Amino acid sequence: MQSLKLPSASHRSLVSSVPSSVKVIPRVGVRQLPLSGPSTESVSSAKSINAPRNVSASVAKMLNTASSAKKVPLVSELPAWQALKEHVSDIEKTHLRDLLHDEARCMALIKESEGIYCDFTRQRVTQRTLELLYELAEQSNLRGKINAMFNGEHINSTEDRAVLHVATRAHRNQKIFVEGRDVVPDVWEVLDKIKAFSDKVRNGQWLGVTGKPLKSVVAIGIGGSFLGPLFVHTALRTEPNAMRASRDRSLRFLANVDPIDVARALDGLDPEETLVVVISKTFTTAETMLNARTVRSWLIARLGSEAVAKHMVAVSTNLKLVKEFGIDPENAFGFWDWVGGRYSVCSAVGMLPLSLQYGFDIMQEFLAGANNMDEHFKNQPYQDNLPVLLGLLSLWNVSFLGHGAKAILPYCQALSKLAPHIQQVDMESNGKGVDINGVRLPFETGEIDFGEPGTNGQHSFYQLIHQGRVVPCEFIGIVRSQQSVYLKGEVVSNHDELMCNFFAQADALAYGKTPEQLRSDNVPDYLIPHRVFTGNRPSLSIMMPSCSAYTVGQLLAMYEHRIAVQGFIWNINSFDQWGVELGKVLASKVRNTMNGVRTRDRKVLPQDGFNYSTTRMMNKYLEGKTQVLYPEGHDVFPIDMLRGGATTAAAAGKL
Repeated sequence: MQSLKLPSASHRSLVSSVPSSVKVIPRVGVRQLPLSGPSTESVSSAKSINAPRNVSASVAKMLNTASSAKKVPLVSELPAWQALKEHVSDIEKTHLRDLLHDEARCMALIKESEGIYCDFTRQRVTQRTLELLYELAEQSNLRGKINAMFNGEHINSTEDRAVLHVATRAHRNQKIFVEGRDVVPDVWEVLDKIKAFSDKVRNGQWLGVTGKPLKSVVAIGIGGSFLGPLFVHTALRTEPNAMRASRDRSLRFLANVDPIDVARALDGLDPEETLVVVISKTFTTAETMLNARTVRSWLIARLGSEAVAKHMVAVSTNLKLVKEFGIDPENAFGFWDWVGGRYSVCSAVGMLPLSLQYGFDIMQEFLAGANNMDEHFKNQPYQDNLPVLLGLLSLWNVSFLGHGAKAILPYCQALSKLAPHIQQVDMESNGKGVDINGVRLPFETGEIDFGEPGTNGQHSFYQLIHQGRVVPCEFIGIVRSQQSVYLKGEVVSNHDELMCNFFAQADALAYGKTPEQLRSDNVPDYLIPHRVFTGNRPSLSIMMPSCSAYTVGQLLAMYEHRIAVQGFIWNINSFDQWGVELGKVLASKVRNTMNGVRTRDRKVLPQDGFNYSTTRMMNKYLEGKTQVLYPEGHDVFPIDMLRGGATTAAAAGKL
């Protein structure tokens, strides 16, 4: 039996602030996971972090003990939370068109730091609202929880892990510790290896099996291994410095297990000039590994089995499976259990494919931008801390004003993949129903995130946000466009036209248009109800000087940290994601049944263990398919379907 382990001061700080009379239950018998390091030599030790995602017995015991501490208050029981609930009635008496006339209030709600301009004046808050939100942050021990994260404490309690994605973008001379060990040298060992390898590929020292340079990269990964790198890639594709650095190169992503995604990822690629990066920490992710095996078969069919060693590399810590797959373990790039998937873009997960495309120097600027925001978040007081302010205002909108969604609206096409990435980071982090002690919450957490670049979104869903339900909006604008266009005779440049809409939309949401104004515009009475805009719809505006590698890093880190702020105050675990597991387990059962019925040429039967609806739907699916006997099947590549004409494609669609 493990002995009791007394909690450290920083671990005690993770519990919400409680009265001195309340007894805090100590952290019991928590298993300490060993820290693994990067490849080459140190990646071999990283195999030890590939523990199952099951909670250890000691962690379960600790959580059960904590959840039995009935006297530990929920955040909704704190005095500041109650005061904020009462304060809502004061806010309901206000309208943004009046609040925006208060110049002193506006000055207090405009913040500029690290080159980023944030205007919070169109939030439905007063100075009193902010004071109460700061009190809630204090009573929730927000500062202590931020420090615990940066200090390497195991704040991901259900998986007994530190949360240190900030270490993946630390400067070489910084010191960040996990269990007494400075992990920054490990981080830079991997980064140095990425630089060396990407330089070799880009300058032609690393050649394919036929002697051709590798100009195209396909990154295979899903979830955080896909959305974050895709966001950064899309943001940099048209940035002038990045464009020059990536000339004659291409980067594609393969995430979905749908063979259509494989077909699109490989279409037009020359296998002789293609390098594949397989991204899976454990090298067991079902979708990723099936896609990896598919692309491996594509390479072998055209170049022979020896192509795998030259045309495929891995971002993983499971060197045994990497080697069994056919990839040289020397070409595996490691990361650590304290880097969550959705927070991993600054690790080898994102840095390897992006450095292959843009060069390590540009990607180092991206890391520097993220690190700049990390330091800002760690050190600035609440009232000047951009991620803290963003997090507090989102929490106010969700938990007190009842707005369960958030629209992320970048007026910059380069940021078109920001909303999908933040959708995962936010909804996977804060979409929880219990607090960190396992106690069911009496309020909802998290937001439904969506968004589209302006002005595309204006012609899509802005009707709803102007005249339908209230959705707080976050407008993001850029001062200097990546690609400036001005046509002779036009009133403004193309980018100015875009930004005119950026400025106008926020005011339209805030002010609206009254019946009196419509009558003064001679609008017929029967149309007035249809053309009234109530206004008083909250938004905030963020302006960055440019969309560069550095500012993209800042923006990424700012959103990551604002999400953590919300989770810290709600007192939930923003760093696990048990909600994604059940569907995977059930899919495994379906997979086994699918193999059985395909192989035996039979229907799904009631005794296979599915309900009537699922059984009938699976059989309906199988009726429209050719009954392939899997053991006697043959390789069919989606890329061939695209080029084989309609007959081949139609036949393949039955497989």
